[in-house]
Amino acid sequence: MGLPKILAINPGSTSTKIAYFEGEKECWRETQRYDVDVLKRFGSIIEQEGFRFEEIKRALQAHGTKLEEIDAFVGRGGLLHPIPAGTYCVNELMLEEMRSCKYGVHASNLGALLAYRLAKGAGDKPCFIVDPVVVDELCNEARLSGFPEINRKSIFHALNQKATARRAAKELGKKYEESRLVVAHLGGGISVGAHLYGKVIDVNNALDGEGPFSPERAGTLPAGQLVNYCYSGQCTLEEMLRKLTGQGGLVAHLGTNDVPEVERRIAAGDSKAELVYSAMAYQVAKAIAEYSAVLSGQVDAIVITGSIAYSNKFVDLITKRISFIAPIFVYPGEDEMLALAQGALRVLVGEEEAKVYAY
Repeated sequence: MGLPKILAINPGSTSTKIAYFEGEKECWRETQRYDVDVLKRFGSIIEQEGFRFEEIKRALQAHGTKLEEIDAFVGRGGLLHPIPAGTYCVNELMLEEMRSCKYGVHASNLGALLAYRLAKGAGDKPCFIVDPVVVDELCNEARLSGFPEINRKSIFHALNQKATARRAAKELGKKYEESRLVVAHLGGGISVGAHLYGKVIDVNNALDGEGPFSPERAGTLPAGQLVNYCYSGQCTLEEMLRKLTGQGGLVAHLGTNDVPEVERRIAAGDSKAELVYSAMAYQVAKAIAEYSAVLSGQVDAIVITGSIAYSNKFVDLITKRISFIAPIFVYPGEDEMLALAQGALRVLVGEEEAKVYAY
């Protein structure tokens, strides 16, 4: 018997990434981009399921891949209730909550729906999600804030953080479950997590903009000033939430979320761009040191990943402040498709037991 054949599906707001693997070897990949006017025909993201399903089938046909020959399907996990990390079998409860958007509306909710529908069409093949953004392994101390009515939440780039942490552990000659790591994912949002023996015991809520400010998120703000601003009458609740999670950070200061564009402005002598850019790197470095303290300073490695990690300039600004802590591994980008396939593969070859989504 050959290597397991796996199809990974990662839906975005106006696109769907699909990739076909044999074991960990990617045989082909395609990003289907949809015209906004076409998507406007649907009342919601979830109503796009049938349309995207047919588009995926067309891609399979174009690449000469027969649906029934695929051994397993894996979709990007969406918004569910908090769960431990791992590979989960897609079940009826999960499908019901994704379809109803019980915990929030997001394109990633389609991942499980599409994978399940394809798996059924292939003859009831195995169907999974892997490390969704709601992975919650926080230690008890990390949950508490200074305000009893508000507990901290674990919402972060779990899929890429876990995958790159495993990669770093392997380079160190260790198992992930034996390692003490700090992982910083640098993208439109930024998350920094403390990984202790296979669990992310503390991490900032990257969805709501907690932690360092990022290209699009405001980051943690001075509480008193924030409250005063919210009650100043200058903006509505909806406007305030957009300022925090989509119009903060680089967008608020410089009008762009494009790091290469900011670097071009700096090269042209823009002193404000240089200050804001440096401040973002400063906050990331400070957060890495903060999460190193969570591990009592006993850190096997620091991992820097995400799209901004392609910038040597930005990474250098961070590493010069934190190199005293531990060795640094830089893995630019976020290969979510491979991470999805690897999660499914670990179950298929018996390295890991699939989890069951339940209350």
